[in-house]
Amino acid sequence: MKRGVAILALFLLAGCGGAVQVEPPVPEGEAVAACTKLSGLLPQKVDGAGRMASTPESPYVAVWGSAEIALRCGVPRPARMAATDQLAELDGVGWFADPSAPTLFTAVTDTAYVEVTIAKTHEATSVLIDLAEPIKKATG
Repeated sequence: MKRGVAILALFLLAGCGGAVQVEPPVPEGEAVAACTKLSGLLPQKVDGAGRMASTPESPYVAVWGSAEIALRCGVPRPARMAATDQLAELDGVGWFADPSAPTLFTAVTDTAYVEVTIAKTHEATSVLIDLAEPIKKATG
C-alpha cells in the first residue's frame, strides 16, 4: 500500500472508535534501539490531544486524539527528500516537510527517521515541538 493511501486510511478510520489501525514500520539496524527507546519517552498528550491505542500494537507507532496525530518510528528515508533539501529545525530536530503531502513531516536523525502525520486541526509547529525532546533523547 502506498504511504499516501495508508495515511488517508488512518484518518478515515479515526471516526470509527476504538483503536486506530496504523501500519507499523519495520526499523532496521540502530533504528530498532532508538525507536524502542522513543516509545517509552513519548508524551501522553501532544498539542492537547490524548494518546490512544493503535492496532496492531507496536512500539514503533503512537497515536494521539482521534487519529489526529500519528507517529511511526523507523520508516525508510523519505523518497522525495533530496540531498540538497533544507530541513526545518525545531528545538534541535531537523524536519523534512514533504511538499506532496502537506500533513506529513519526517524527523531526520542519525539513527532513525520518524514520520509524523498531523491533521489540519492541529498546528504542525506545536506538534513537532512537543515531539522534539523525546526524539532527541531517543536518537541522540
